[in-house]
Amino acid sequence: MKRQDIHKVLIIGSGPIIIGQACEFDYSGTQACKALKKLGYEIVLVNSNPATIMTDPDTADITYIEPLNVERLEQIIEKERPDALLPNLGGQSGLNLCSELQAAGVLDKYNVKVIGVQVDAIERGEDRIEFKNTMNALGVEMARSDVAYSVDEALAIADKLGYPVVLRPAYTMGGAGGGLVYNKEELKTVCARGLQASLVGQVLVEESILGWEELELEVVRDAKGNMITVCFIENIDPVGVHTGDSFCSAPMLTISEDVQKKLQDQAYRIVDAI
Repeated sequence: MKRQDIHKVLIIGSGPIIIGQACEFDYSGTQACKALKKLGYEIVLVNSNPATIMTDPDTADITYIEPLNVERLEQIIEKERPDALLPNLGGQSGLNLCSELQAAGVLDKYNVKVIGVQVDAIERGEDRIEFKNTMNALGVEMARSDVAYSVDEALAIADKLGYPVVLRPAYTMGGAGGGLVYNKEELKTVCARGLQASLVGQVLVEESILGWEELELEVVRDAKGNMITVCFIENIDPVGVHTGDSFCSAPMLTISEDVQKKLQDQAYRIVDAI
């Protein structure tokens, strides 16, 4: 069903990307422009990267090649008055910016609806504490972890969990500022960097599951709650080898149907809760 309450849609692009990283957001944003234009919506696109297909003159109706920050976005929203904002196709940049615009009151001020994702869902997916609480409520087991807001707090948590530990800053791009640390010295350096990189000065200190088997499910859900698993992926390489460098097979080849069913059940519950 095409929504009649919106006519003009603002799409946030993915900003600067490098070869081998995040090109899918560039592509999905371009596809979104094409699909929404076809449905008759007017498209305003903001992206700070001129060297993308997305910023070709005929992709959107109006294109702004501008810095992706709250001040500039507010100016564009004030000028263009879009009915809706589609933030989730710009990857982490778009999601963070949507959260910041909501917090700054910009979306309410200009009566901009968020489509494609709910603002509180961004928080549940991005904020390490929120996500952990959601998983605990669902009874989904996770690696043991605790949240730190300072290097000293992180050191205390790492002592409790035992090294190596993984540092995961909240609201950052593709793991930026985080990583695996094997001792106190490494933790001090990486944690300081992570706290700085995080939008909310928050780092999750997590037990390492290096060497475990890595299995992935790609799940899509619509507004009515219908879900499908697009594919079941079995990584041939263990956890610790980056997904981009890891051999994998889809469908899964050595995983029993029982385990696949269990994974799908958990994945659906997670998607529903988020």
